[in-house]
Amino acid sequence: MISVFAGCLNPTPTLFAKQPNGASGSFSICRNGPRINCVVDGDTFWFQGEKIRIADIDTPELSPPRCKRERELGLAAKQRLLNLLNEGSFSLASGVREKDRYGRKLRNVYREGMSFGDLLVAEGLARRWDGARRSWCE
Repeated sequence: MISVFAGCLNPTPTLFAKQPNGASGSFSICRNGPRINCVVDGDTFWFQGEKIRIADIDTPELSPPRCKRERELGLAAKQRLLNLLNEGSFSLASGVREKDRYGRKLRNVYREGMSFGDLLVAEGLARRWDGARRSWCE
């Protein structure tokens, strides 16, 4: 069972009110067809039919990757995000902006006070988002 907490501008998970009707079930890799709870790549996933972009990180691109290294890191980041989402309850916190230019909801994702973005950065699978894309092929 995955329960989600709706956040405000303060990303501290203890301040979140429980959202009614938390999701049940598990996340999978997104394929063709309806996207309810699935992972697109290392920083984007669908939750309860809404597309979420992890706001504080950038992961290697998979559509399309620009080199072999970017593809390998991108696949590893995608799998790690899938594992994190399936490990238990998590909370979502809104940031400065509600949505990105593609219409994805921008959220920070936490479990027990630990940011998924921080974990992915520490594991070398993501970078802090600084407003610009940089190459993973260096």
